[in-house]
Amino acid sequence: MAQVTLRILDGADRGRVYENLPTPVTVGREEGNTIQLNDDRVSRFHIKIQEDHDHLVLTDLESTNGTKINGEDVQLRVLRHGDSIMIGRSVLLFGSRQQIALRLARLRGNLSDSSGTVDEEDLESAENLSSLDFELQHGDPDQLQATLHVLEPPEIPSRLGPAQAAQLAELLDFLHIRIRHLLATVRSTDDEERVTLELRQWQDLLDLQMRLAEYLRLISDPDRTTP
Repeated sequence: MAQVTLRILDGADRGRVYENLPTPVTVGREEGNTIQLNDDRVSRFHIKIQEDHDHLVLTDLESTNGTKINGEDVQLRVLRHGDSIMIGRSVLLFGSRQQIALRLARLRGNLSDSSGTVDEEDLESAENLSSLDFELQHGDPDQLQATLHVLEPPEIPSRLGPAQAAQLAELLDFLHIRIRHLLATVRSTDDEERVTLELRQWQDLLDLQMRLAEYLRLISDPDRTTP
């Protein structure tokens, strides 16, 4: 069973550390949560973290003020070590210092394994952990944050049934064709330093973004009907 470590960076409970919590983990203002926060902008039951297919998935439990991960509004998200979770006035950091250091090393190519999992061999490597610990303490904080919060290309979901795989392929194909048509309308200026879109194509791009927003909402809440 996967275990969760959350450290509270900001808010009334800042400085608290919750290590190696078994999943599922709930966070909210009410008693009965795995982590109870003293924050009146946090919902009674705000978020849930659970394990699914070897991933740790955060779900916003229809909270009043929403959830942000690395500054972006989310309803459903696979968590990665180093992610910053903001709920209400509270900011939580996902992962232990060791886990975040290992992910940082992989992002920079210092470790060969790019799967995102923590190998026992890595954990036992005192030399690697010592140098990474030094970097976390003395490195440029802005640069470290930028590296950890970079948008990584997500993996295609595993264990899809034939119908699910066909639906996903159809969705991606729809987006691919729409984007291809938009790119075909781009015109460059004479100096080739800028490109332009016609107003109609710009509206088409905004409509595509809106469709993506609707898909994200539907995926996080399958019972919701399409607007």
